[in-house]
Amino acid sequence: MKIKKVIITLLTSVLASNNYVSIDLPYAFFKKHHLPLTIMTLLLVFMTKAQAQQLSFSKTQVDQGYNFQYQWLDHTKTKQAISFTLNQDGLFERFRNFRTYQDSYAQKTILKRIKKKMQQSPIQGVQIFYRQQQNRFVIEAKGSDRDKVAKAYQTLARLENEVRQQYLEDTYYQTFTNHEQINGIKVDHVSIANNSVIDLKPLKPLILDHVSIKNIRKVTNYVLGFVQNIPYNTLDSRLTSSGAGFNPPLQLLWENQGDCDSKMTLTAALLRALMPRIDMALIYIDGHAFIGINIEGEAGEVTITHNKVKYLLAEPTGPALLPLGTLAPESELAINQGHYIAQDYHVALAEQKAE
Repeated sequence: MKIKKVIITLLTSVLASNNYVSIDLPYAFFKKHHLPLTIMTLLLVFMTKAQAQQLSFSKTQVDQGYNFQYQWLDHTKTKQAISFTLNQDGLFERFRNFRTYQDSYAQKTILKRIKKKMQQSPIQGVQIFYRQQQNRFVIEAKGSDRDKVAKAYQTLARLENEVRQQYLEDTYYQTFTNHEQINGIKVDHVSIANNSVIDLKPLKPLILDHVSIKNIRKVTNYVLGFVQNIPYNTLDSRLTSSGAGFNPPLQLLWENQGDCDSKMTLTAALLRALMPRIDMALIYIDGHAFIGINIEGEAGEVTITHNKVKYLLAEPTGPALLPLGTLAPESELAINQGHYIAQDYHVALAEQKAE
């Protein structure tokens, strides 16, 4: 009971002073002392590290692009700065096909593509009928030969799956199942990160002027500090927002703001541009996202093992300035409870050959 009284006294003083307090207590602390949910929740609110402080941001039009200038304080309170130029194609053309996912439009487009393919390769002895039912379509096969009709349905099912998958790839979306086994459609963050690497390559020599590529930890912490200091937007529901609020990496830099999925994707793309062969994972919990990097952790740092690969975890979102291996308390809690989904982000074979 003594520990609970101390915590309540601390929370009372914090609420009275209206100031944030810096406390570093891991998930194991809650478990050890069996703290009530109310106290745990209050602690999670007030346990904050140093807060992000973007000192300055500006962008200026130059020949065939824009120059971006950033200044910020990292987690050690050291002043950092970077200036780089991004071309207009990357800023405004790279993801021109990316927009909010609309299920009704997707269904109509998929059906149209199926019809076109069936017209190009008709099934002899079978008639195909198409019906639209609200936001869904129904395809029927009719004919006098049952075997031909059965094979037609198999062909249609395979074709529908192929067309649907291609449509999602074309529009940068993918099917997704969260840790509660709820299905939906989310932004394909891996695809967007991969397609952003080419535009972020100019940052590689600039970042390596500050930190050596031989020290992966320092490289990662530099990138984390840069992204954490970019202003944060609240994440809408990943499964119901249909991509609303998500900014691809260069759009995030252009607007100088992004939600946690956007900042995770920018971080992954930057690290891929810097370290093409390192294995990473994108980690999803309810209302939040962060990354994992396949390097050795130190005592007390948070890791997971996914598909036989061990990842050291990191929080790109901010505003807390958390170094590699340290998570926000609510993130660590979700990891310890197994309430997360990990998605591999390994280097593609084509990229390996290019290097």
